[in-house]
Amino acid sequence: MEKYWLKSYPPGVPHDIDPGSCQSLTHLLEESFKRNADKPFSVCMNQWMSYRQLDAYSAALGAWLQGLGLEPGARVAIMLPNVPQFAVTMAGVLRAGYTCVNVNPLYTPRELEHQLRDSEASAIVILENFAHTLEEVIERTSVKHVVMASMGELLGFWYGRWITFAVRHLAKMVPAYKLPVGEGRSVTPFARVLAEGKSMTLKSGASTLDSIAFLQYTGGTTGLSKGAVLTHRNIVAAVLQAEAWFTPAMGRVGDVSKINSIAALPLYHIFALTLCLLAIRQGSHLTLIPNPRDFGKFVEVLKQRPFHMLPAVNTLFNALLQHPQFKSVDFSSLCVSQAGGMAASEGTAQQWLKTTGSPMIEGWGMSETCAIGTNNPVTNSQFTGSIGLPLPSIDIAIKDDDGNSLPQGESGEICIRGPNVMTGYYKQVEETRKAFTADGFMRTGDIGIMDENGYTKIVDRKKDMINVSGFNVYPNELENIISLCPGVVECAAVGVPDDKQGEAIKVFLVKNDPTLTEDDVAKYCRQNLTGYKHPKYIEFRDELPKTNVGKILRRELRSGK
Repeated sequence: MEKYWLKSYPPGVPHDIDPGSCQSLTHLLEESFKRNADKPFSVCMNQWMSYRQLDAYSAALGAWLQGLGLEPGARVAIMLPNVPQFAVTMAGVLRAGYTCVNVNPLYTPRELEHQLRDSEASAIVILENFAHTLEEVIERTSVKHVVMASMGELLGFWYGRWITFAVRHLAKMVPAYKLPVGEGRSVTPFARVLAEGKSMTLKSGASTLDSIAFLQYTGGTTGLSKGAVLTHRNIVAAVLQAEAWFTPAMGRVGDVSKINSIAALPLYHIFALTLCLLAIRQGSHLTLIPNPRDFGKFVEVLKQRPFHMLPAVNTLFNALLQHPQFKSVDFSSLCVSQAGGMAASEGTAQQWLKTTGSPMIEGWGMSETCAIGTNNPVTNSQFTGSIGLPLPSIDIAIKDDDGNSLPQGESGEICIRGPNVMTGYYKQVEETRKAFTADGFMRTGDIGIMDENGYTKIVDRKKDMINVSGFNVYPNELENIISLCPGVVECAAVGVPDDKQGEAIKVFLVKNDPTLTEDDVAKYCRQNLTGYKHPKYIEFRDELPKTNVGKILRRELRSGK
């Protein structure tokens, strides 16, 4: 196919990348650890960790996991926020030859149970703050080994102990829990794992580019999340693509190892995860923001030292702009303000440019594409309103429902092909088959138009997926859960425009209990759904609009009918 978007590439950006230049993602990590041993990797609460320490800690954790006798490729769940333990665990799991299963720490018991059962995870590394959730479901999963982390570990001996004490006893952020042990199940503190693993030898995990590196869970049409199978080749390709694309901007820093990237987006999300791995590839460092919702502390961190890359979703950019102290931050070093995860608004982009002098560079991607599939050139000086150009080695085609490519300028489903695109959904043969066209393109569910310069604009959505602050919410899941609420006969969930979140969730309900209230439904949702899946609006109706065969017409509900 003709790649006419290549003519729009900035100077110096290659047309292709070669994931075969690395033996595996593990190889990429270990090469960086050795090359950058004396350089800083991350800073969290003013406590630094070097690449040498990341190397040693992850080797110890990996060796300890191997000592459990897990089978090659075993799935290890990671339920951690943006703390130093995340990178240590991710690298340790990969170096041991296992598969990472990223888990949202804010999951409800129902959501956690599904992901652990579906992935067949045999071990989990979890922050103690969330252990009470695991307690409710662990006996119905295949998890036999729990590594329990506390907030202060890896933050220095005295300071770390103080942080852990404060989190447990002053802020009371660690709900009581009691995990079952015995009968083959163990619970081991993270610090003890590192201490015991230090005396063990990490054996080569023997991973290849075709080995599974991550099961990255994403929403599904069945109402249950699916694990996108991301191989070492997929992840290496995504890292090399990001490196090639950002080079024209990062070159302004000179020595790329001096780059400071702000990690405020959750590292379990594919967007932040890919940029974390890019930092490792560069030998640069991350500033970890464990709680980006505390905007006062977030802004104070931004004031502490120059920063060069700030990836965020539109809502985060907007929230920072609203903080009274944000304008006092020094933005002179900011090279890339990378927007993704949800549609960026032109109003926020204009205000961001006015305040920081840095244009918001919008990109687009999915868990299935290892984050970025298309991106605007980082050399842009203005917001474009498009999702940009395909990255190196990526093909984008606009296709009809039968998988035929449409002429330039016609709208159709955006389909993507490249070395970064997942191999399929874990244990979901039929879902995988439906996701790909006969010529190997993955269907994205977004409707778009590509212009003569290769820029694509999203004009509609084929799927009913709702995008809340960069997180995908699938109506079927909400409807399946809310329909179980006592007094609810049937329900429908849709996304409605929201200035702060991009979209907000609105549910329409038919009830058979006249005493059922909006507050009752809201309370039920809080008990059964992660925070970003809570409906903002709840409306009772006598009946819902349907087709002749009884299918609920969500489009009519979205339009107010």
